[in-house]
Parts: sequence; structure tokens; C-alpha cells
Amino acid sequence: MSAKIKIEHPEPPALKTTEGSLNASGHSFGIVVSRFNAFITERLLTSAVDALRRTGAKDKDIHIVRVPGSFEIPAAARALAQTGKVEAVICLGCLLRGETSNYEHICDEVTRGVGQSAQETGVPHSWGVLTCDNLEQAIDRAGLKSGNKGFEAALAAVEMASVKKALSSQHSALSPSGRVASRRLPVASKDRKALSIQPSAFSPSRAVAGKLKPSQAPTKKKRSGSKKSEIRRKK
Repeated sequence: MSAKIKIEHPEPPALKTTEGSLNASGHSFGIVVSRFNAFITERLLTSAVDALRRTGAKDKDIHIVRVPGSFEIPAAARALAQTGKVEAVICLGCLLRGETSNYEHICDEVTRGVGQSAQETGVPHSWGVLTCDNLEQAIDRAGLKSGNKGFEAALAAVEMASVKKALSSQHSALSPSGRVASRRLPVASKDRKALSIQPSAFSPSRAVAGKLKPSQAPTKKKRSGSKKSEIRRKK
């Protein structure tokens, strides 16, 4: 009979984790919403504002910016983020596929622009722009079968604002320059003497291109007496 071997795996050490909360109290938010397909975007906006209020945000801390269409959302979101008055931006819009390739081009540009704005400004941007093949899909995502994407985008913005605040408060281990403070390793007294360099042993003024100064070049010893005295002795 084979003996059963029980293998015990050590538990991993506790990992430091930072997680946001769904508490919008004390935070300010910006909402950029497109007027194109307003019968969809207005539903997204209503649910987004409702989510912010439910999580504790006050009306004075909610700034709504309306733009013509989804293509203009990134520019408005960046301008709003650069004001420094909002801690997160909620982007709401609706794009429906048509007969031409215009749908793909706008989707790509809006996605790239919103992501680039978030990365360059450092302000979290949440995505609430619907990209649907038809009107039925958009209606389902604006409050029917698939929930409301405006509500979900607002909750994501609340959590990201909380995450950013938590990360900003964890700077005690960083130096004022934003880098981890370096620590000097202790050096024994004997090692210090070995590592220390005496100024008299080497200085840039004594070595120029590997040669000594003319004043430090070795000089020949002068012979005692003159040539005339040596001639007289020979005679």
C-alpha cells in the first residue's frame, strides 16, 4: 500500500492592497454628454446623476458639459479635467452603426481621445459611450434589459476618485521629489579608510593628459664646480 503524502502549502504573506469605495461625498465630478441621439444620451445622463446622488455627491459638486456629438467628447473632457475642479470625468454618448465606415472612424477616435486625456491629465475618465449596431441595442443599454451604462459609468468614476485619493495619501515613503528616498549603507571604520581618497594623493591639477606639470618634472642634479675647475685638475 502506498502511503499518502500530505503536502502543506504555506500561506502567502498579506499583500498591500488599495481599493476605492463607492462614497462620492466630498468629491467633485464632471459629466460630458453629447446631444446627438439625445433620446438615448439623456437617459444615460439622468442615471449618471442619480448614481452620484445616491453615493453621496451634492449637486454643487456635479458639473455637466454638453457637446454636439461623441466626436467632441474628448476635447471637452480634457478641458474640463485641466480646470482642476473635478476629480473624475464621466463621458456619455451614443454611436449607432450606419451604412458607411464613419462609425468605425468615430469610435476609434473617441476611444483614443478619452484614454489619452485620462493619461495625460491624470484625472480618471469613465466610459459611458454606447457603440451599438442598432437602436434596439442602445435602448437596452439605456435602462432596459442591459441596465444603464450611464449609472455604471458614474459608479466607476466614484470608485476611481476614491482610489486616486487613497494613492495620493500614500506618499510618506516618497521623498519630496517624488522618488523613493535612498538609504546609505553603514560602512565600517576600516572600510572608510580604504575607500577614502586623500587630496594630496591625487588631484586634477597634478595629472593633465597623464603628464606632470613642468614644475614637477624631475630635474638633473647640478655638478659641483665648473668645467674650468675640472680642466685644471686634469692638468
